[in-house]
Amino acid sequence: MTDLLPVLTDTWDHDRSWKLATYEAAGGYAGLRAALAMDPGDVVQAVKDSGLRGRGGAGFPTGMKWGFLPPPDGGPRYLVVNADESEPGTCKDIPLMMASPQHLVEGVIITSYAIGCHHAFIYVRGEVLHVYRRLLEAVREAYDAGYLGTDIQGSGFDLEVTVHAGAGAYICGEETALLDSLEGRRGQPRLKPPFPAVAGLYARPTVVNNVESIASVPGIVARGADWFAGMGTEKSQGHGLFSLSGHVVTPGQYEAPLGITLRELLDLAGGVRPGHELKFWTPGGSSTPIFTAEHLDVPLDYESVGAAGSMLGTRALQIFDDTTCVVRAVSRWTDFYAHESCGKCTPCREGTYWLKQVLHRIEAGLGEERDVDLLLDLCDNILGRAFCALGDGATSPITSSIQYFRDEYEAHLGGRGCPFDPARSTLFDDTPEAPTALAGAGGR
Repeated sequence: MTDLLPVLTDTWDHDRSWKLATYEAAGGYAGLRAALAMDPGDVVQAVKDSGLRGRGGAGFPTGMKWGFLPPPDGGPRYLVVNADESEPGTCKDIPLMMASPQHLVEGVIITSYAIGCHHAFIYVRGEVLHVYRRLLEAVREAYDAGYLGTDIQGSGFDLEVTVHAGAGAYICGEETALLDSLEGRRGQPRLKPPFPAVAGLYARPTVVNNVESIASVPGIVARGADWFAGMGTEKSQGHGLFSLSGHVVTPGQYEAPLGITLRELLDLAGGVRPGHELKFWTPGGSSTPIFTAEHLDVPLDYESVGAAGSMLGTRALQIFDDTTCVVRAVSRWTDFYAHESCGKCTPCREGTYWLKQVLHRIEAGLGEERDVDLLLDLCDNILGRAFCALGDGATSPITSSIQYFRDEYEAHLGGRGCPFDPARSTLFDDTPEAPTALAGAGGR
């Protein structure tokens, strides 16, 4: 079993863990004090040396991304934190911001100091109002304590932080669509180049990083790059949050070094629910190709998961047991992507619509023998041809599920319908009944 070392989750079980006093009592803001005593370039180099890779899904080296900023020209440059977590199965940033928002706030300050930013933005999903309010309070506490504002801790460094509530579009998780939304426009991906590092927010040099990426920075600065690089694997270094959900005894967040396996995580989580076996799972959320029980021992790092045919993504491990119809699950994911397509490009706008239609008729038992190959053909016309990664992600669960469960798709055809009882795949022994007052319109 891999040794677990809580870093981002070290105070989650403390009383009022979200308060600044709790965070400081556990050593919080030691990283900021260390950073302010360093040259900004040395902070960037420390993050590069640590091997920290973006925790938002792509896994691009964080320090290298910071290094893409052009030399200062006297104008502003920005840091934007992508807290628009909304992909099915992904649930690591919201718990982090709820339980320990000061991890993120301290990371924002250190990162801003390193890149020469004096106004940072945290773009949080508007539906999670409780998280938005908690972040606002965390930022207020940081201002009151002298960690934000002018002349931070007597260093001469000034920083303003704005917490911005997004309007609820999945596409705004794409960094350039997020920037458009932050500027008050409709969230749609921009043509690249220019990349945000050159012309991002308000056409100025901008770094866009995920919540967990920025929250990992204080530990690197406080404890050293070697400490962080000593965890994980040779090319996927450090710790990360693994989100287990679905048919597992104890779902939740498990912080572990990269390279841990699902078998090890399931041991920690009590395994698949009693009386059932693992059927398939996602290593990085619903937009990554699915895995099966044969992948239980694949190390969960970028290289190993990629070599096995999927992507580590956001480490959203959705667990499905033998009661689940793979066609039904994939169809529900496809409904989501068809609904959330921004409509900017034809392959995604039209392709996801038709994927949804074909999957619906297969699941209903109305499909024809040619429909499975039709799905693959539609995916082939979307993959690599869409304007952004949403289209590519929509094809991943379909092509991978056909690869591993083509016989299950074919079992639905010819009027046979779904061989699985949807009620059996519920997470509960008994389906909860709605309270009388909510049972129907006008109910009493």
